[in-house]
Amino acid sequence: MITIDGSQSEGGGQILRSALTLSLITQQPFKVINIRAGRSKPGLMRQHLIAVDAAVQVGAGKVDGACMGSSELMFTPGKVQSGTYNFAVGTAGSVTLVLQTILPALLLANGGSKLVLERGTHNPFAPPWDFLAGS
Repeated sequence: MITIDGSQSEGGGQILRSALTLSLITQQPFKVINIRAGRSKPGLMRQHLIAVDAAVQVGAGKVDGACMGSSELMFTPGKVQSGTYNFAVGTAGSVTLVLQTILPALLLANGGSKLVLERGTHNPFAPPWDFLAGS
């Protein structure tokens, strides 16, 4: 199992989201420690938990430590399944960051998928929808 120190580099949620994406694609489990350790509110926040839940759903994965404020998380991916998925981000989370987490894996799945991503906000630290849509 790969262990990732979530306090390194930018020390935010991107480390977790990238690890989830790569885990889904490579089928390698991982553990991330020190999640967002350098942030004013360390640990998992609601928007990070939505990305984890999305990875669990599209990848038939298993997760330990997925709760508010958790500083450690273990993820074991299963087989990525195409399908219809609905994720409601809510709070100040960004729907584009959830999309960023699962889209690369879904592009490799057998069959097309339908994603409904709702109730997120534009976030100054995330790509806006217009950027992804190519407008």
